[in-house]
Amino acid sequence: MTSNKTENMLLCYPFRPNSCQKLQRLTVVKVAMYVLIVLMILTTVFGNLLVIISISHFKQLQSPTHLIVRSLAVSDCLMGSLVMPYNMVRSVEGCWYLGDFLCKVHSSLDMSLCMSSLLHLSLISVDRYWAICDPLRYKMRVTNNNMTVFITFIWLFTCGYSFFVTYCVGNCVVFSGINAVGMEMLILQTYCVGNCVVFFNKEWSFICPVLLLFLPGMIMSSLYVKIFCVARKHAKVMSERATGGIKSQSSAHRERKAAKTLAIVMGVYLFCWLPFFTAAALDPFFNYWTPAVVFDALFWFAYFNSTCNPLVYGFFYPCFQKAFKILISTYICGIKHSNTLIFD
Repeated sequence: MTSNKTENMLLCYPFRPNSCQKLQRLTVVKVAMYVLIVLMILTTVFGNLLVIISISHFKQLQSPTHLIVRSLAVSDCLMGSLVMPYNMVRSVEGCWYLGDFLCKVHSSLDMSLCMSSLLHLSLISVDRYWAICDPLRYKMRVTNNNMTVFITFIWLFTCGYSFFVTYCVGNCVVFSGINAVGMEMLILQTYCVGNCVVFFNKEWSFICPVLLLFLPGMIMSSLYVKIFCVARKHAKVMSERATGGIKSQSSAHRERKAAKTLAIVMGVYLFCWLPFFTAAALDPFFNYWTPAVVFDALFWFAYFNSTCNPLVYGFFYPCFQKAFKILISTYICGIKHSNTLIFD
């Protein structure tokens, strides 16, 4: 009876000892999962490419804020092209076919891009804070060159933090192994060929969510609360000055609208990643009771954030709406348009 059961099991590597067992799902379920995830990946990659091309193509969009948005779109596009496809196979089949080293590289890259998104959103919140709360000095303090330096530092920091630093708090602990200190027996018991799981002990499962989500999220939220309080005061002053310049009023309105849209982007990020980080923080304290299927679902819900960002720009940002329409009608439909965006 036991031998028949073993023969009926589908293994990731049938001819290797200690192989992981493949997930047994109906073919219809697998096909449906592949179709949904592929659509999500394509939307993520091409949606963020559209944002990148729009900002690179139209000079009117090449402001310091939009340079951060473009870099954030690069991070999301890399997430969709380098991380999601491999996780798709692992989630549907239940097997990792690329070996232990590439598992570590993939996990580090995954969390590196997550951290990159968070740092970009933090930089956007600081940029909007300066633009709304200190507009007189903003143009002198924040230039495209200065913002390029900040963006470059973010990418260098996240890559170094994830892949090269041996003593750190985040993703590179995947390589150094300090995230799993005291869990050697559990790792040995659960290890099998074809598995790609990153374990976090109680200390690191608490430290990582606090440093990577909760603390930055609280800081960004407080900045946006301050921004909207100041913006409301500015709007009240402008309404009292009936003779004020129309140009300055429309400019201030655009600044407030941009802050509102980017606050929505930040809110979507926190909403998508909060369930995963909460489960990751609590799981070690409950003896790792969370099923792998639940963690997979939370992972994909977090990845959905990268899909949502270009949709948010398209729905809430008029300048991106116009840029998207011009690019799509020009390069897909063959209709010629001017390369100049006209703002209302």
